[in-house]
Amino acid sequence: MEHKKHHTAKVNQLLKTSKGQIEGILKMYADDRYCVDISKQILAVISMLQNANALILNDHINTCVTEAILENKGKEKIDEITDIIVKYIK
Repeated sequence: MEHKKHHTAKVNQLLKTSKGQIEGILKMYADDRYCVDISKQILAVISMLQNANALILNDHINTCVTEAILENKGKEKIDEITDIIVKYIK
């Protein structure tokens, strides 16, 4: 079953922008640019990726998780989200 992703355009924008910034960071690093400037760019990419991840998880909760709950099968989906939060989101 296909699920409607409400944030597709925003997620695509964030991921493409992040990819472009990573290319820029690679060039900055190769050009031996000032370390603090490189670090700031890395932190900006991390922030964009975190935002993209939050939107993706929001779509997942509003589609797959909601559907599973309505079918009384929500525990597994909720456990998946909890696992992500515990292991990866700090």
